[in-house]
Amino acid sequence: MKRTSLESGLLIGCLSLFFIVLGVTSLTGSLVQDWFKLSSPILGGWLLLFLMTFWGGTLAFKKSPSKSWSETLRTGLSVGLVAGIMLALTIWGLGTLNAQAVPIREWLVQLTPAAIAMLTMGRAPVVAALLMFVVMLLAGIGGAAWAYAALHYQWRSVLNTRWLSARESVINMSLVQKYQQHQYSKQIAYGVGALVLLTAPLYLGRYWNYTLGTVGLYVILGLGLNVVVGMAGLLDLGYVAFFAIGSYTMALLTAPQPHDIVMSFWLALPIGVLLAACAGVLLGIPVLRMRGDYLAIVTLGFGEIIRILSKSDVLTDFSGGPRGVRAVGGPMLFGLNLNNEFYFMYFIILGIIIVAYATHQLQRSRVGRAWMAIREDEDVAEAMGINTLKYKLLAFAMGSGFAGFSGALFASRNKFTGPEDFTLLVSINVLSLVIIGGMGSIPGVIVGALVLKGLPEMLRQLDDYRMLAFGGLLVIMMILRPEGLIPSSRRKMELHDDESEALVPDVLVEGGEV
Repeated sequence: MKRTSLESGLLIGCLSLFFIVLGVTSLTGSLVQDWFKLSSPILGGWLLLFLMTFWGGTLAFKKSPSKSWSETLRTGLSVGLVAGIMLALTIWGLGTLNAQAVPIREWLVQLTPAAIAMLTMGRAPVVAALLMFVVMLLAGIGGAAWAYAALHYQWRSVLNTRWLSARESVINMSLVQKYQQHQYSKQIAYGVGALVLLTAPLYLGRYWNYTLGTVGLYVILGLGLNVVVGMAGLLDLGYVAFFAIGSYTMALLTAPQPHDIVMSFWLALPIGVLLAACAGVLLGIPVLRMRGDYLAIVTLGFGEIIRILSKSDVLTDFSGGPRGVRAVGGPMLFGLNLNNEFYFMYFIILGIIIVAYATHQLQRSRVGRAWMAIREDEDVAEAMGINTLKYKLLAFAMGSGFAGFSGALFASRNKFTGPEDFTLLVSINVLSLVIIGGMGSIPGVIVGALVLKGLPEMLRQLDDYRMLAFGGLLVIMMILRPEGLIPSSRRKMELHDDESEALVPDVLVEGGEV
């Protein structure tokens, strides 16, 4: 048994035990039972464990240096054996303790008698353990066999001639095939995504519209910080300050108190974006000559200054002080009040599309290439003639403007804004979602926001273990995907440079050099 296979089996086994202890298997079983109108939740819980071990078999096969059929069987057998032994011992122990009426719930709240009965299928602990061992063994072998079949089919599809060598055929044809599949997949994904975005708010209740709206606001924040951190490489820990500026601008201009301006939402929105962008430029002029940790500390201090000023009693007459600003105005269109969770969900979706499109165009432009050059090596970029201060100020302005846009929507949707909404934790969360999703990647930011802000809400049914489950999933994700969930191609090459060099075909190598 190879070391990679054992590691994959151990990882799947630990992850399965983690899910059992937290009650994820019970939750999955209940959901599957409700969706498919089953008489028992057993199928859903066991299906989750089966699919995890199946995935472990495919993962071990991909890491295996040899792709032969015998190696595939050994790899799948290793994963299924390790995971099966761990789960079989766990089910045997839980079933035995439950039969002896040991109060397991005193230490592990989610392991109810019903949850244990689901894992043991109502059978004797020994029988359930043996059955689980066999199922996991088959799952590991099936996962490796599936990965082998997929690879074998891919090679058969690209080898359309017998007279070319196998390696040359794979090099020449797989690139064309992958490009065509990529374009076709993109068209399908765009169509399905547009349909989901247009119809989802109609079927979601107030709670989920509000929750997903919060996720959308963090997507806009993440896209803005992705410009600053992911593209330009400037570590900004005071990003929440620009979010607060946009929010307070919207609140002070549209609320009846404290200034009784009561401006239209449509006029206050661009003013909030512009003021946040100007604040980014004003902050950047004196501090952007700093780098790394020094820049992070200075921006962190700026964010704390804005928060402290917003809750200061001295500025109560101007900004509402600790009480904040209430009755913030919302959008009106043709006399229709659009300030509710349902309509605002469409506003947020439209905002995400606009910001993502602008970010995508910037990334592909000369400005985006300058930012990436600065991120890679600022000294070399400056030596090549790039005005680093100008482009860093532009990155700060764009990122700050997007944060102000998100803040203005945030205040208008909640009809309130206050200093407690703009703590350092907001900046940390936005930076975390950029890193988790993949720095420099627009789809990665969207997925990162869903994981960081949406997943805790989805795990709310796990009660006391919700944040523990969330933290454990993040740790596992960072081990398996250190470059992020959906990394940019450049970032992926940076972190997997050694692997990409190992995959260079021999037919492209002459004289020992590529």
